[in-house]
Amino acid sequence: MTEPNIPVTEDELHAYVDNELPAERRSDVEAWLATHPDDAEQVKAWRAMSEALHARYDSVADEAVPKRLEIEQLVRQPRKWMYGAIAATLLAFIAGGGAGWLAHGAAASPSSFRSFTVDALQAHRLYVVEVRHPVEVEASERAHMQQWLSKRVGYTIKAPELDAAGLKLVGGRLLPGPQAPAAFLMYESPTGERFTLYTSRAATPTTQMRYATRANDGALYWADRGVGYVLSGPDDNKARLQQVARAVYDQTEKNGG
Repeated sequence: MTEPNIPVTEDELHAYVDNELPAERRSDVEAWLATHPDDAEQVKAWRAMSEALHARYDSVADEAVPKRLEIEQLVRQPRKWMYGAIAATLLAFIAGGGAGWLAHGAAASPSSFRSFTVDALQAHRLYVVEVRHPVEVEASERAHMQQWLSKRVGYTIKAPELDAAGLKLVGGRLLPGPQAPAAFLMYESPTGERFTLYTSRAATPTTQMRYATRANDGALYWADRGVGYVLSGPDDNKARLQQVARAVYDQTEKNGG
């Protein structure tokens, strides 16, 4: 088997995994993979990740859009009403098991808790299913991403190091928040398990952690010194979510933001 005349790019490998590669280029990619074991192993890993994500989240794409959330309904209603409608679908609002993590923590106001958890869970469910474009800026540009997000949200963003929890930074993006721009960071385990950290300015200065679930996703919300945080991830292991949230909190507390 001969190698293709034109080297295969990473974008083509992604397209091959996603079955989006032009038919006339497919044989070239397969010939390339046959002689480049590192790329073949990477393609195998991407396929395994894609299958894991589809198995867990494909049902989300099949869910019918509630009447109250159809675009015609939303454009007629103020944003405040939308939060109330979406928040009603959250299955649980439970005082979290991390009361000791924040000294003198006050209870989060319902509106602050709802707006943050609703926005964070919506963003989490939207982007964790993405294989090729889950983030706007990749982890390879970590320094640039942190500087850019810090400038946009108005306080220091330093992506937590979560290697001890078995998670690597995928990257981040800028999102609209309840009251101000929000920074959104994504982390991933070797098995494709994904967690996201959503942070923005919060009206509540300091709160204890609170837990919320929706469908197959769970979230832990807290606020500190006027900044709100929501860590989202699979809800089948709350202890795991708390472990990661604790690591994030310890680092943001140490770094002052």
